[in-house]
Amino acid sequence: MPTAPRTTEIAKSAPPPARSVLRDTAFLRLWTGATASGLATWALPFVLGLAVLDRTLSPAALGLLLAARTVGFLAAVPVGGVLADRHSRRGVVLWSGLAAAASAPLLAAGLGRSLPLMALAAALAGAGQGACRPAFQALTAEVVDAGRRQQANAAMTLSVRVSTLAGPALTALLAVALGTGTLLLGIGALWLVAALTPGRGTRAPATAPSPQGPSPQRPSFLAEFADGIREARRHPWFIATLAALTAVIATGYSATGVALPLISRDRYDTGVVLAAATTAYTAGALAAALLIARWRPPSQGWAALAGLAAYGFAPLSLLLPVHPAVVVAAYAVAGVGIELFNVPWFTATQREVAPDKLARVSSLDFMLSYGLAPVGLALIAPAIDAFGPRAVLAVCALICFAAPAAAALVPSARHFSSRPARKAGAP
Repeated sequence: MPTAPRTTEIAKSAPPPARSVLRDTAFLRLWTGATASGLATWALPFVLGLAVLDRTLSPAALGLLLAARTVGFLAAVPVGGVLADRHSRRGVVLWSGLAAAASAPLLAAGLGRSLPLMALAAALAGAGQGACRPAFQALTAEVVDAGRRQQANAAMTLSVRVSTLAGPALTALLAVALGTGTLLLGIGALWLVAALTPGRGTRAPATAPSPQGPSPQRPSFLAEFADGIREARRHPWFIATLAALTAVIATGYSATGVALPLISRDRYDTGVVLAAATTAYTAGALAAALLIARWRPPSQGWAALAGLAAYGFAPLSLLLPVHPAVVVAAYAVAGVGIELFNVPWFTATQREVAPDKLARVSSLDFMLSYGLAPVGLALIAPAIDAFGPRAVLAVCALICFAAPAAAALVPSARHFSSRPARKAGAP
C-alpha cells in the first residue's frame, strides 16, 4: 500500500535559506569598522583643505601632507599584507587602526606650529590606512561564507559611497561649530572605532606547528611577499584585470579629476557641472552597489570588465562641447560601471586566491591600482598644458575602453576563475 510523502522529513532535510549578511553580527562589526576607516580616510584631506581656507595651512603645505600620506600608504600596504597572512588579521586591523588614530592628535598639535610634525603624522596616518586595507579584505573572507561574500562586498562599497555623498555636507556643518583641530581629533576617534569594533575571524593558522621538534624558520619578509606575487601570477585573469584597472585609474580617473573642474569653469562658466557630475557618479555607484548585491551575471568577469570600461564615457563626455546633461549622464554611467566591477572583483579574489595568501595578493592590488593614481594626477596636468585637453582626454578615453577589452581576451577572465565554468548564479 503506497504511503503519503514524508513532507516533514523532506522539509527538514532541505537546506535553510541563506541568512542575510546584514543580520550577521560578526559582519556588522566588520562593516562598522571598515566604514569608520573609510570615513576617516576620506575626511583627512577634506579637513586639511578647510585649514587652507582659514589660512592655517598653505596650499603648498597641503600638497606636502597629502604626499606624505601617500608615501606612508604605499610603504605600509605590502607590510600589512604580509603581516595579515602571517599573523591574526584582526590584530593587524587593531594595530594599524591605533597607529592611524595616534596620528590625529599629532596633526592637531602641529597645525599652524610645526609642518615637519604634521608631515610625520600624515605619513603615520597613511601607514595605518595602507596596512589595514588588505587585512580588512582578507578578514571579510574569514567572517563571511563564500555564498554571501558578494552581498558583503556590496554592503562594504555601499558604505563608502554613502560617506562620499553625505560626508562633505556633514563635515562642513561641523566646521561651523568646531575648529579644524577638533575635527582632526574626530578623525582619530573614527580610527579608534575602526581598530576596536571588528571581531576576530575564524581562520585557522596557515601552517600548523610541527608536533616534534622546533618549528621551521620563517621565510623573510621579501620571500613571503614574493610568494604572494607568485600566487597572483597563478591566476591570469587577476593579472590581466589588475593591469586594466591600473590603466583606467591612472589615466581616466586622473584625467577627469584634473579636467572636469577646468572644463566646468571654462566651457560652461559654472561650478554646477562639476558638482552635478561628481554627485551623479556617486549616485550611479550607489545604485549599482544595490543591484550587484544580488545580481549574478552568467559571465561575471566579462560583465565586470564591461563595467570598468564604462568609465571611458567620463573623459569622452569632456572631449566635445556637449550639453551639460550629457556630462552628468556620462558620470552616472561611469559610477554604475565602476561598482559593477568592484564588487565581483573583490569577491572573485576572495574566492580564488589561496586563503593564506589573500592579504598579500590584495596588497598587490592596492599598491598598483591606488599607488599609481598620484602618478597619473601628477602627469595629467603637464600633459594637458603640452598637448591640450582634447588630445589628453581622447587618449585617456581610448585606454579606458581598450584596457578592459584586452583583459577580457584572457580565457579565465570570462568568469574571473581558472576553474571550470560554474552554472549561472553559483557562488
